[in-house]
Amino acid sequence: MAAIIDDTYAEAFRSIYAAVLITARDRYWLDRAIASCTGNASSTILCDCEAGLDRYVGPGGDETYLTPDGRPGAIVQFHIPRFHKDREARLDRAVLVRISQNVLPCPTTACFNALPERETWLPLGRKLAYFGDGHQFTDVRFGRRCWVVPILSGEFVCERRCGWTDGLMGGNLWFFGATADAALDAATRAAAAAASIPGVILPFPGGVAASGSKAGSKYKFSIASTYAEFCPTLQEKLGPQARLPAGVASVQEIIINGADLATIATATQAAISAARDVPGLLTISAGNYGGRLGKSFIYLLPDKQPPAP
Repeated sequence: MAAIIDDTYAEAFRSIYAAVLITARDRYWLDRAIASCTGNASSTILCDCEAGLDRYVGPGGDETYLTPDGRPGAIVQFHIPRFHKDREARLDRAVLVRISQNVLPCPTTACFNALPERETWLPLGRKLAYFGDGHQFTDVRFGRRCWVVPILSGEFVCERRCGWTDGLMGGNLWFFGATADAALDAATRAAAAAASIPGVILPFPGGVAASGSKAGSKYKFSIASTYAEFCPTLQEKLGPQARLPAGVASVQEIIINGADLATIATATQAAISAARDVPGLLTISAGNYGGRLGKSFIYLLPDKQPPAP
């Protein structure tokens, strides 16, 4: 029997994000660069940004997307919530640190802008190039204006500018399982299906969050905390405040960030379709705060989703 799909919505909020194209000699070193530069970027509760793999491009990936140097590539997104007053500075810092400290040292890699012709951009290449200690230089490589940094293994090439634009964060789905395995299996399938949609990232490990949170905390120094009302082991203790449906032993969550509402809605439906028939999965739901966190709603029932403007 297929799981019940709650008549509810996920509440996304606005972000700004940069998209960087990383290339490498082969998939092995490309994957090392992706893993390094997206590490510790699951949640902006304490991370400097939320980052993840959008998609593989070029040889071995989406071959309709031609990488500048003809090598295997990957597009990586870096998101910062728009409600931060210093959001542009935060994004600039996060991208610079992650590319300079995790991609530049990774053998055979190069870096290019994945959002061309943007009016909004970060001076990524220029700032990163100072590592060259005065030996760095500008050049046109593969038809793009780049900074070239001499390094022990040869050269590191980074495009001069990195574009950024508006995006969304916080699309989500909850998977209520009669067993822990059912909830995790459903979330794993859902994460893989959502990740297959171009233009989205799932920033948590493997795309899945085992510790879904709510905004706020009893502690003034914390901006988020465990969603106690849905924790299986707290239902008896909470009494009338408990909100978990009967028979649920475990809840897993996926979080979807992306370019726009339509893209995240498409990824959400792909995730639901992939997960709903997992044995032992009781319900698929989502978290929201009645519009207090964000104004972009992703409805679980597809006939409820308004058409994109």
